[in-house]
Amino acid sequence: MDPICASLDRMQHWSRRSLLRAAFASALAWPLRGFAFGEASRLVFAQLRHAGRWDPHPDGLPRLAWEVAKRTSIETSPAVKVLAPSDPELFRHPFAVLSSDAAIPALADAEVASLRRYLSYGGFLLVDDASAQSGGSFERSAREILAKVLPAAKLQRVPRDHVLYKSFYLLDGPTGRSVARPDVEGIDIGGRLAVLYSPNDLLGALARDSLGTWEMEVVPGGEGQREKAVRLGVNLAMYALCLDYKEDQVHIPFIMKRRRI
Repeated sequence: MDPICASLDRMQHWSRRSLLRAAFASALAWPLRGFAFGEASRLVFAQLRHAGRWDPHPDGLPRLAWEVAKRTSIETSPAVKVLAPSDPELFRHPFAVLSSDAAIPALADAEVASLRRYLSYGGFLLVDDASAQSGGSFERSAREILAKVLPAAKLQRVPRDHVLYKSFYLLDGPTGRSVARPDVEGIDIGGRLAVLYSPNDLLGALARDSLGTWEMEVVPGGEGQREKAVRLGVNLAMYALCLDYKEDQVHIPFIMKRRRI
């Protein structure tokens, strides 16, 4: 068994997916049933639908799903699940994305409450600024929404030694289609990163058209920067699937092997 499979096997009882399934069953007052291998075990990204331009890069998440499946032992589905923040089915998906290239209209109270439960139960939310404009309308609206969803917490810079940067690939920092700012911010809940705010349009660097051509230029670093963005996306998926990484143990054999390549 390769190191990634072994790591996931050791942590299967503590995965975010398991907690979210329990929360989903509890919320609907259904008995919790077993999930078989196959389609039900695949990682399916959830895209949050809002009243604004909620899907600025329709091909970004499917491409990330393809890259995750190609590069890791995680099985993924290219079909992204589009959900309102208040949809109970959100709790089936450990990785959700809130994105736009413009301001996000205010969420309804029920949507705010649902997102709060989702994050509290172990969900991971990527807030991706598709405008890649530091301090722009998307950023302002996203910060306002997160302040309502998690009023007791606030976005803080994610340090470069965070396990996020070594959950699969060893990275020296974040990037995306652009580099609006050199760091990402996050919200920590109970010792885990529950929200990641990317100001650099991460999914814009991954989007391809129907012919397989990259949709957007990556600046200023070109294709090297794009590859780094892909690797960051893979790290995010790996992190989102596991509740708690033991950063000094989980991937040491695999990381050391990669360092020798």
